[in-house]
Amino acid sequence: MSRALLRAALLILIGASATFPAIVPALAAEAPVQAEKNPPGDIPDSQVFIDYSSPEGFSAKVPEGWSRTDHAHGALFFDKYNRLDLSVAPATQAPTPASVKAGEAANLQATGHAVTINSIKPITLKGGPAVVIDYSANSEPNAVTNKQIRLEEVRYLLFKNGKLVTLDMAAPLGADNVDQWNLMSNSVRIN
Repeated sequence: MSRALLRAALLILIGASATFPAIVPALAAEAPVQAEKNPPGDIPDSQVFIDYSSPEGFSAKVPEGWSRTDHAHGALFFDKYNRLDLSVAPATQAPTPASVKAGEAANLQATGHAVTINSIKPITLKGGPAVVIDYSANSEPNAVTNKQIRLEEVRYLLFKNGKLVTLDMAAPLGADNVDQWNLMSNSVRIN
């Protein structure tokens, strides 16, 4: 549930009583949680990757056996705290580090859970030039335990032929997924 929805729900539940101001600051100032000592989330070196082709005109390699949820402009693949989200949107120009800092990165910080941006930089992938945001954030609270873990996340933004493909990857902070993330990010192609 987003902070805005949670805030609205609290307003409905407690009205405009005097206790509301004491609750709101706790929601607005979420602190980063500590990284796990033995993070659950390494993608095994033996992981098999399969081709995913979107009817929206892009493709990528994704881990075989992960759960998949299709959405309007792409798909989400996940396994425990590992997440891979691919989507496409129309765009008139390629992103730049400055435009990403003002747009995408600012939006992540405004809407995410204790987001810390580590870097925003241009990169050349096998599928073409991109801008990558490297950051960390808290996970969504577990529906049963309400526990959160600290995640390392990356967002790649690739542009071609009026399409902006966004590749989001997340795993528990400290998980060793460098090779697998490189494989997936370098497999993105825009038709």
